[in-house]
Amino acid sequence: MFERTYKRHAKIALFAVGHPVYWDQFPGLLENLNGFHEVVKDKISANEVEIADFGMVDSSIKAFEVAKEINAFGADIIMCNMVTYATSSVFTPILQNTRIPIVLLALQPLDAMDYMKANTFMQLENDSICSVPEFVSVSIRFNHKVSDVIIGTLHNDKEAEKEISDWCNIAKVLNGLKGARLGMMGHILEAMYDMHTDPAMIAKTFGVHTPLLEIDDLVECYEEVTEKEIQDLIKVINEEFLMPDPVSDPLTSKLTKSDLEEAARGAAALNRLVAKHKLNGLAYFYKGNEGTIQRRVVNSLIVGNSILNAEGIPMSGEYDIKTNVGMFIMDRLDIGGSFAEFHPFDFKDNAILVGHDGPHHIKIAEGKPILRSLSKYHGKPGGGASIEFKIKEGPITMLGVTQTETGAFKFVIAEGYSQNGPIPPTGNTNTRGVFPPNTKDFVKRWIMEGPTHHFALGVGHHAHIIEKIAKCLNIESVIVK
Repeated sequence: MFERTYKRHAKIALFAVGHPVYWDQFPGLLENLNGFHEVVKDKISANEVEIADFGMVDSSIKAFEVAKEINAFGADIIMCNMVTYATSSVFTPILQNTRIPIVLLALQPLDAMDYMKANTFMQLENDSICSVPEFVSVSIRFNHKVSDVIIGTLHNDKEAEKEISDWCNIAKVLNGLKGARLGMMGHILEAMYDMHTDPAMIAKTFGVHTPLLEIDDLVECYEEVTEKEIQDLIKVINEEFLMPDPVSDPLTSKLTKSDLEEAARGAAALNRLVAKHKLNGLAYFYKGNEGTIQRRVVNSLIVGNSILNAEGIPMSGEYDIKTNVGMFIMDRLDIGGSFAEFHPFDFKDNAILVGHDGPHHIKIAEGKPILRSLSKYHGKPGGGASIEFKIKEGPITMLGVTQTETGAFKFVIAEGYSQNGPIPPTGNTNTRGVFPPNTKDFVKRWIMEGPTHHFALGVGHHAHIIEKIAKCLNIESVIVK
């Protein structure tokens, strides 16, 4: 029942390059190369992106004009199609006048030339790689380094198509970050020094805006919620969650009617807050004094947070805006993005529990998530409805967004597996994370990279894609293995 509030979108600027001397020398070559270019365009279009195709760029004059049009288009990624040899003079004006990632596509029409019938025309049709070294060398000298080179064949090359798809997904992340409004409400949970950060640095590094909200902004929305909104959300919650009897934890009980109603009202209040402030995400923490409306409101948010995560609006607790950015990146890659930290090891099964007591991404849950009533939220004031689930079994990716001693951001990335097996029935999320060959050794290596204690958790293995995103954003990154 959960649909994205904001559709994933990206703008790709595409052009081919060639050497104009060839056109008169070899009649029909340009037409053939343009046909190859259309094949590439179709491969990119299959990834549901918006394309501005500038066709054949074969002069510096045209390249200057194309650079202006790329900027006007607002492209997230430039793809340069190396259909044949071209001098770098048809490329450098675009390097000089745009500052967005550039990917070179060197997709050769033939697996190999038919050498018994080979001729110069055939060679030029398959000269996709010839000027790639020149282009990359020049990109370094002009301080706009090419982000990637995709090498392969034009037809039936699944690896090349996957690389194109990866870059289209990266473009969707970059597009989503542009001007995204990731709100910050409340304050840091006391003494969590790893959570502190400068909102201006978040804006500078990721291209987002961080509206600073008051808890009373949410209280106002909470007090405006209608009974219809509550009942509509109760219906959604009843259909999307399980509500079993408690098991072994005395803090848990079967979800009460009052906690269900409060969770629905809190979710409705969050929906109003998101709409009113046009938020694309939110990091928050607020304690509130006992008996106040502020405490009542913040105690009602866990279910609404998780629903919003499933709708593509990352919500993170403990005022952790850095992990909120990581969750946003994972969501725009369409791999989830739950709010997680390390829980106890299972040394018997070479595993560690990873989860949290707060917001998670329901769309990557293994089965229906469980709702329980908690008499107290451990380590925090109050109690209420809480979510328990594990993410889908199989490959997983972790993304920690931390800062170095200079204040610069750093991505700490890793891949592992979600293992089949039991999790504690505590009303919190937990996934059995396994990191071959030895989970204990992996955790030590992860810790020694200096991540915050929170990280974003998604499904599938995507470390190489996130590493490329870091490069696009000029952020240091490390893949922990």
